[in-house]
Amino acid sequence: MAAGQHRLAIYNFGLHVGPEGDPRVEGFVLREPANFEAASRASGFVGRSGYRGVPGPRSWGAQVFPRFIEGSGFDSAPSSLSLWTDMESLMAFSYNGVHADALKHGRNWNVRPNWPPLVLWWVDEHHVPDWSEGVERLEHLHDHGPTARAFTFKEPFASDGEAFVIDRERVRRTAEENSARQRDLLAHVLSLKV
Repeated sequence: MAAGQHRLAIYNFGLHVGPEGDPRVEGFVLREPANFEAASRASGFVGRSGYRGVPGPRSWGAQVFPRFIEGSGFDSAPSSLSLWTDMESLMAFSYNGVHADALKHGRNWNVRPNWPPLVLWWVDEHHVPDWSEGVERLEHLHDHGPTARAFTFKEPFASDGEAFVIDRERVRRTAEENSARQRDLLAHVLSLKV
């Protein structure tokens, strides 16, 4: 299919070191609204699922969790599901600015996973994935490694199923553009407790 007929979906999942309200995860909770706002300002962002019962975007189906939550003592966990126009835009957002600050501190808030923390896959431009699709793709990545069905930034695939080479220069330029749009948010998160 021609470019523009697909969107890139990303689902991520982690487990916190403590329950909601635990001071050890306060830094994550304080940054979450800024991360969502930074994504909405980022080049290439299409949309994200909200969470049932939480103000904001509607939830893309009932939220479910991968099997890696079993035995954790939690019945829910930090996870997100979103759509992007292309690989470079998602990578520019993920590894720069406000979101990069959260990644830098993630080891303080999350247990070290023995599963992939995220999964990427292409969807038809009119398809909105639900939570169960994200969970299925993450488990598939864990069980089978990167394939065109479920992959990572380290081993990406194009929407036609072929191996993909990320345009690093485009990532750099997009990150610079995003930086101007989130300068206020970055200043805010840098002032927050870790």
